[in-house]
Amino acid sequence: MTASSLSFRLAVVFVLVGMAMGIGMAMSQDHSIMPAHAHLNLLGWVSLFLFGIYYERRPGLNASKLAVVQVALWWAGTVALTVAVAAIHLGYKAADPLAGMAS
Repeated sequence: MTASSLSFRLAVVFVLVGMAMGIGMAMSQDHSIMPAHAHLNLLGWVSLFLFGIYYERRPGLNASKLAVVQVALWWAGTVALTVAVAAIHLGYKAADPLAGMAS
């Protein structure tokens, strides 16, 4: 799998999860995890989509294993950061180190 195709696929997953989070917050009228929702949309959807465009326009990098590793690390960091930010805003201050590492 190329870095661009992985980036585009993950971006779609993140935007769907981000929309579901937004809909869930709207339905419950509890917006306490809004910062996590914003991080997920920006880091997951927007950034990965931009990575996909960048790698697609640079075929030499697109086929690189290092580029795929970069996308995978970004994915893992985005998931960890989103969970940590949500936990922090729900009152679990012990998630601060995870947020720092994921950043």
